[in-house]
Amino acid sequence: MGIIAWIVLGLIAGAIAKAIYPGHQGGGILATMALGILGALVGGYLGQTFLGISGGAASAPLTVPSIAFAVLGAMVLLFLWGLLTRQSA
Repeated sequence: MGIIAWIVLGLIAGAIAKAIYPGHQGGGILATMALGILGALVGGYLGQTFLGISGGAASAPLTVPSIAFAVLGAMVLLFLWGLLTRQSA
């Protein structure tokens, strides 16, 4: 059940992050899932490091705080990806 919860969290967080973040981001459902799962890891790390919040998505993946941190982490990843792939006009 753990891996299914991570996949569901990835779908939810990736979709919310792509909907909130301005501009067009490419990628299909697999890219959205990967973005959300990596966002959960980044958001959990940032929450634990800077805010001192422990637990997060590792202990209970489908709670409101874990989804919020996953969305914030996914938005950070979207921002960094945009910086890396920026093309000069």
